[in-house]
Amino acid sequence: MQSHINIKRSEAERNQAPHHAPAQDDAIIGDPRFRRLLGKDAWAALPAAVQHRFSHRLRDGAAITYVGKTIECRLSRLGYAVAHLCRLIGAPLPLRSDVGTAAIVTVTEDRLSGGQVWTRLYAHGHGVPQVIHSVKRFAGPTGLEEYLGHGIGIALRVAADVNAIHFFNDHYFLQVGSWRLRLPSWLGPGQMQVTHRDEGQGVFIFHLKLRHPIFGIMIAQTSRFCDIAVAKPRR
Repeated sequence: MQSHINIKRSEAERNQAPHHAPAQDDAIIGDPRFRRLLGKDAWAALPAAVQHRFSHRLRDGAAITYVGKTIECRLSRLGYAVAHLCRLIGAPLPLRSDVGTAAIVTVTEDRLSGGQVWTRLYAHGHGVPQVIHSVKRFAGPTGLEEYLGHGIGIALRVAADVNAIHFFNDHYFLQVGSWRLRLPSWLGPGQMQVTHRDEGQGVFIFHLKLRHPIFGIMIAQTSRFCDIAVAKPRR
């Protein structure tokens, strides 16, 4: 990570487009889907850099990669148990509490659903890195859902403020083919919140929090990332 990312910036700088933002080229297509979900006023409140990251989609074969590191990861005993139990569906939650290790996020398009494929890689101090796959689909009763695989998904609600875009779980669901079951809240792991907060100069924070209604915060993970260029397929 570049050393300049920890420098405090003015409010004007925070609202600038990212310094290392991917160039607008033939790999990128304009995408109004997140803007429609948020609504005009909420979208306008976001920093320009966040608007930029959430207002384009990629052509087939192209990918955007964000490189950074994990700066916080806390798991309660229950959170550790839940994270490892979720290995049965692909380990979508952090399994270790390592910090200062590499984190990489790659976004591509999902041609089948018209959504986005998110691949997250988190290195550990020892052993192989953890890789998390999910698909963000613009579907379902809330207009956005994250499919984790093995029939399990999360219907999401989206909100925004002057610094960040936030994703909250509305409910968890089980889907097999066209059959879909909304899971009761007591079957879910708790309230999940994911925040993408801009830090200025092409740097942003990704924060994941999982809170149980009785046992409190079970998992809290924060990573800092930098924008880098779009990778395009060779012709």
